[in-house]
Amino acid sequence: MSTVPSPRDDFQPRKRLFIGLLAAACALVLGLGLLLWWVPSVGLRSIHPLLPVLLGALLAAVAVVVLGGLTLLVLTLLTGKDLLISQRLRGVVIRYLFPGIIALGRVLGIDRDTLQQSFIALNNQLVRAKKLRVAPGEALILLPHCIQLFDCAIKITGDVQKCIRCNKCDISALADLASERGIDIAVATGGTLARKLIVEKRPRFILAVACERDLTSGIRDAYPLPVIGVLNHRPHGPCFNTGILLPEVRSALDEHVLPTRP
Repeated sequence: MSTVPSPRDDFQPRKRLFIGLLAAACALVLGLGLLLWWVPSVGLRSIHPLLPVLLGALLAAVAVVVLGGLTLLVLTLLTGKDLLISQRLRGVVIRYLFPGIIALGRVLGIDRDTLQQSFIALNNQLVRAKKLRVAPGEALILLPHCIQLFDCAIKITGDVQKCIRCNKCDISALADLASERGIDIAVATGGTLARKLIVEKRPRFILAVACERDLTSGIRDAYPLPVIGVLNHRPHGPCFNTGILLPEVRSALDEHVLPTRP
């Protein structure tokens, strides 16, 4: 069995980084909104005295929505409870806010991997807040091909169960866990194949193992399906003989997948 360092301090993403950048972005938007109101207000007043008031009311409504959404997001993360619209908040973060946060982080000189780790942690927390529990047949474990040893003669991309359980890489333990729990498991060599597998198997819950880049794109591509992302280990560098802590996968499955019936 492959060995990896533990505890995985290098892979403890901080949700507060993404939240902090999100708050900074909201403050920037609100500041620009205030400037947008103040600059043309003189000209609008000359047209009609109520126009600046109407524009101010519109901008104030936008500010309430922005601040309210940010507050609900923070409360969801702090309480771990589904506040009725956590799915919608997750969609807003995934579809609209993530690109802007990445751009802001680049301007501030923040490492992209660190930002992606924070996004994955935030997504995982929002998925957990839903307290989703599905039957084993409704779950799917997606793995990257780099977990298999690069020189293994048995290619498992089409069928993980072809693994002969030599225990030289983590595929053996993961395949056994999937069989034990009655859960579909597949290896995706890229985003296109991953999307094809999702369409074919139509899961209600996905546990995905990959690096920051692939997890981030996978979470966004799979939305609105709930995806829990688990970062792999790269002791030999990216995309080469990577590994994973099995207890981390098992814990996520215990939380979201019902046990098999005896």
